[in-house]
Amino acid sequence: MPLVTGIRHTDHITPVLQSLHWLPVQQRVTFKLATLVHKCLNGRAPGYHNLADDFCRTGRGRPGSRSATSMMLDIPRMTTSLGDRAFAVAGPRVWNSLPPAIRDP
Repeated sequence: MPLVTGIRHTDHITPVLQSLHWLPVQQRVTFKLATLVHKCLNGRAPGYHNLADDFCRTGRGRPGSRSATSMMLDIPRMTTSLGDRAFAVAGPRVWNSLPPAIRDP
């Protein structure tokens, strides 16, 4: 980092990360996960595995209603904390937490 930004090892890193427009680690993980789910739902996922097969859209709501056409995904139930970190669970959880203006077309 000092080579790129010219800071000393005793300087605070937060202002440097902000000036570089880098996200904190947890926000970056969430961003990358939401991006991968978006790619899966739109057929642009990596070709080595069809990750979209892991997702089920919710079919709740009356036909023609707004909830029936929303892009909400079912979140499978897991019994372990390790299972909660699986892509099939974490992906829909992050996707459903997005505002409808971003999630729905």
